[in-house]
Amino acid sequence: MTEHAEQRAGHRAAPDPDALKLYSFQVFTKLDGAVTAGMIHLGDKLGLFRALAGADAPLTSDELAAATGLAERWVREWAYNQAAGGIIVAETPDDPADPAPVRFALTPEAVAVLASPDHPAFGMGMFHRLPQTMRTLEEMPESFVTGIGHDYDSHGPEGAVGIERSFEPWSNAFLVPVVLPMLDGVVERLERGATVVDVGCGAGSALLRMAEAFPASTFVGYDISRYALDRANAKLAEKGLANVAFQDPRDDPMPTDGSVDLVTTFDCIHDMTDPQGMVHALRAMLAEDGTWLLVDIKALDTFAQNVAKNPMASLMYGISVLSCMSSALSEPGGAGLGTLGLPPSRAEAMARAAGFTRFRKLDVDHAVNAFYEVRP
Repeated sequence: MTEHAEQRAGHRAAPDPDALKLYSFQVFTKLDGAVTAGMIHLGDKLGLFRALAGADAPLTSDELAAATGLAERWVREWAYNQAAGGIIVAETPDDPADPAPVRFALTPEAVAVLASPDHPAFGMGMFHRLPQTMRTLEEMPESFVTGIGHDYDSHGPEGAVGIERSFEPWSNAFLVPVVLPMLDGVVERLERGATVVDVGCGAGSALLRMAEAFPASTFVGYDISRYALDRANAKLAEKGLANVAFQDPRDDPMPTDGSVDLVTTFDCIHDMTDPQGMVHALRAMLAEDGTWLLVDIKALDTFAQNVAKNPMASLMYGISVLSCMSSALSEPGGAGLGTLGLPPSRAEAMARAAGFTRFRKLDVDHAVNAFYEVRP
């Protein structure tokens, strides 16, 4: 009988001491990552990264505390964690016994990811909503029993802000100048004046960016998150644009008359309880010569392929439980696609089932998302 067969039969061999040490190390590196992620959240929330990025030279913990108005002892221990985890740089004396204070700094790459909201690589959105995401662990046991998840508003208003901060920097930098020109004839149509709908618009960043770039066109964003719609309308009031509106489709139904020239969906189809029904709705709203820009998480057909090709697969599957799949199962009978649940094969099949006849993947360089041009 093989070792695995013995285990299935209930006869477990004693763990190998060396393998046990390695496995324990592997498990606790995951806890290390979770705790250090919490410290990244604090660094963003408390302005510690921004202070380091704005300094002319590396700072001691005393100087960093003074720059942020925080208590030095707490700042020092936080900085030790971040430096030990490779998030920030620590300049230490050559002699470990030298009592000279440690100085802390950010590399140029760290400045981009941690402290530059306008940089496409800015990554603090997920960390912004980390407390809300992890708090769902308290609700998960019930979901595992009932099968019913929780929608995005269960994460509260900070959850909406976190999603906004996650996607806005890249979208602001590349959507209009890079992605839209890849769509056949769409930019010219927007310049002349077109009707555009963004389904799952969130806080409205993408829609507002397009509306600024194409004032002759009309833009409507739909979402069912009241927190996201509040953010979108607040931003709209700040910008004062007259060619944009944000609506809840439960109050103001989406068009069904083929009057829309361009419909966009950014990272939302896999979150929906009825994604196939939504794709049918998109087809109904689109004109016969219209375009659907589908943007969703890069995924492959099988678990084995995702693990082999995506170094962040474990993160994606975990976020799916806490957020994406939970949303997709927030109503009885939800599809529950999950974060990695919309590979190109499934996306194309869903589109064709709804009456779309053309499906083309766009050559867009994005770390997380895949981009598709879909037409009737």
